[in-house]
Amino acid sequence: MSDIRVLTGPEVAEHASKDNCWIIVHGKVYDVTEFLPEHPGGQAIILKYAGKDATAAYEPIHPPDAITTNLPVDKHLGVVDASTVAKVVKEVTEEEKLRQKYVEARPPLDTIVNLHDFETVTRKVVSEKAWAYYSSASDDEITLRENRMAYQRVWFRPRILRDVTNVDWSTTILGRKSSLPVYISATALGKLGHPDGELCLTRAAQNHGVIQMIATLASCSFDEIVDAAKPDQTLFLQLYVNRDREITRKYVQHAEARGVKALFITVDAPQLGRREKDMRMKFVGEEGVAKVQDGQSDIKKDEGVARAISSFIDPSLSWKDIPWFRSITKMPIILKGIATAEDAILAYEAGVQGIVLSNHGGRQLDTARSGLEILVEVIPALRARGYFPNPNFEIFVDGGVRRASDVLKALALGAKAVGVGRPFLYAFCSYGQEGVEKAIQIFRDELEMNMRLLGARTVDELVPEMVDASALSSHVVLTPHDTLFHNTYVPLEGARFQESKL
Repeated sequence: MSDIRVLTGPEVAEHASKDNCWIIVHGKVYDVTEFLPEHPGGQAIILKYAGKDATAAYEPIHPPDAITTNLPVDKHLGVVDASTVAKVVKEVTEEEKLRQKYVEARPPLDTIVNLHDFETVTRKVVSEKAWAYYSSASDDEITLRENRMAYQRVWFRPRILRDVTNVDWSTTILGRKSSLPVYISATALGKLGHPDGELCLTRAAQNHGVIQMIATLASCSFDEIVDAAKPDQTLFLQLYVNRDREITRKYVQHAEARGVKALFITVDAPQLGRREKDMRMKFVGEEGVAKVQDGQSDIKKDEGVARAISSFIDPSLSWKDIPWFRSITKMPIILKGIATAEDAILAYEAGVQGIVLSNHGGRQLDTARSGLEILVEVIPALRARGYFPNPNFEIFVDGGVRRASDVLKALALGAKAVGVGRPFLYAFCSYGQEGVEKAIQIFRDELEMNMRLLGARTVDELVPEMVDASALSSHVVLTPHDTLFHNTYVPLEGARFQESKL
């Protein structure tokens, strides 16, 4: 330990310019001078913390190893003597004061009755930047809304007079037991919304036999998440492929060595979509920094948090890379982001073990179809070639799921399981681990009720004949306007805050 350089706060503070820029992150000192022009979020945000402790700004929007991955070892200067670092006194803004009031006034958890309630609460209890990042979708957000509406164009055909005293919604996903036909899909930057970040998901999932997919861009490090899991807990890994394939190889093989059971490769993000809510938050409160720094005219102020964490993603990823992935891991490989029957067929023929029919939660190509609509195209196409059903090739759907009835519709139409992202994210942003456990319980309660009413005692009894999906591809469905009903109907309200505490 004697060869580790120990620096003082004043020493670091001497390096606070564009031409000589040091920062402190998690007690370690880094020379980021040469990295400034490459920082996806622009130079200004780094220069704001030049010569200072940047941990508070860095931690919520960067994976923990981002700085060590992007900076050469010779730029890791040493550790700082914490007693010599000036304490940063963060001004409490009016926005933050109001946010804290809403946290205190949250509806009691036992009054949360559906997954929409978590979203209602989250909007008030997280920062504007976090809400913009989590809720945003691409362009006009038509696909975001369509993901939800698609489920409402599928109707049930329930069977009656079946003994539904006992119903069982457990299943297997890629050969792994799951208490729900639902897995927790990957969402990034959990610490933007809760200090424990993705660990809330891990701890809740282990308590209830639910499978969690770890995000490449999680706020918690991969090893933190795995360390928090039980030894027999099933974890999947979502992968953004790095331009540097050696980094990708090491990451994948490390995940396999740590016991991860499946690799979900994101294939629908060669470039990130324009998420305008997120983009509008870029440099909010930082315009003055941009003005006083020299040579900052090239900063892109409209890229948002998403751009700042994802510039490493390889746009050259193609079908020719699938054999390479198969050569570096024995984990099942699933392609996440399939949007057509043609590509579903190619995926099967490439020898992968599954696909996720997904449009990235509406965050990529706007007006792309919902995963549910893609499903009714994919199943017949695979079946016509003898590729489906196949126990070694599973089909998943994500996007827009807010009810257990949505899950049952997807399963009846041929999906093995459904990925749920934002609802679990909102659950822990608003109530931490307990929120996630409540969300799991809501799924259980709704599954029990809906399976009984549908006449399905197990997930295997969910068959296409139990749904009418004939209107699914009709994006505008005309029905007679029921004037009396609409004039008298009172819309459902979201969770109510405790006004007495505001």
